[in-house]
Amino acid sequence: MDKVKIATEFDRTADIILYEGDCLDLLPLIPDNFVKLVVTSPPYNLGKPYESRLDLNEYLAQQRKVIEECVRVLNDRGSICWQVGNYVNNSEIIPLDIVVYPICASLGLHLRNRIVWHFGHGLHASKRFSGRYEVILWFTKGSEYTFNLDAVRVPQKYPKKKYFKGPKKGELSGNPLGKNPGDVWEIPNVKANHVEKTIHPCQFPVELIERLVLAMTDEGDWVLDPFIGVGTTAIAALMHGRKVIGAEIVPEYVEIAKERMHLAEKGALRIRPMARSVYDPDMPDISIPPQVVHLGLAPVQPQLFEQRAQYTAQEQEE
Repeated sequence: MDKVKIATEFDRTADIILYEGDCLDLLPLIPDNFVKLVVTSPPYNLGKPYESRLDLNEYLAQQRKVIEECVRVLNDRGSICWQVGNYVNNSEIIPLDIVVYPICASLGLHLRNRIVWHFGHGLHASKRFSGRYEVILWFTKGSEYTFNLDAVRVPQKYPKKKYFKGPKKGELSGNPLGKNPGDVWEIPNVKANHVEKTIHPCQFPVELIERLVLAMTDEGDWVLDPFIGVGTTAIAALMHGRKVIGAEIVPEYVEIAKERMHLAEKGALRIRPMARSVYDPDMPDISIPPQVVHLGLAPVQPQLFEQRAQYTAQEQEE
């Protein structure tokens, strides 16, 4: 990929289709069974600048329209990952995954995992425990689906552990490629000092979407994000050889998404690498520096022990 081809309308020859407008205007233009993965974080109906607060039933009816179209355009071996938090009304919470699940089930989708995304930072509550997780509902369209576990394995806790008895005595008891990451993922959310931070108030971390893209698609597949925001899904997909379709109603977010694509083309976009552990204040010097994304080339990873002075305060996460 020498140069990213960005289209503003549906175009099979593009690398990324970045539609400025309502996803319900874009989705009908996409053919049936076209995308391998739908991954998104829809508005939570909290009255953020990019959404109008609706009655909950009206909100769910709107979500159903979007999900119905996503199911139509989804490949038979494809997946939908719907990442949601809580709807809050007068300090009472309604977990959106609970109310979205019946919609997806009624459309014939099969729930494979309810993934808990845990993070350490967020708003501090005074009348309840502070929320420190959100949920990704992973559905598949059918019983046969793409799932590349080896692509997303994480290091074993005891990599040299061996069987101590039986016919496999002396052999490694764990997979040498690493272990299944499980369904509770501890990944820092994008807050003030995160290297990926933009003006978007609810921005995905790239590594969260990377794991889903790598596990649920193959190179050359199409990924759809109907609420693409500042383009995080596009970055995660393009850097691994996938193509992307996204819609966004806020013009400023669309411009930021385009700028992030251009930075990635030039090898100037930095992200938090998947291999980086959550910051430990007891071991502040043990950390992997930001990864440089250069579309069309292998990822550029700075050396672990290069001088810290080369990084600004904005890159010192957590």
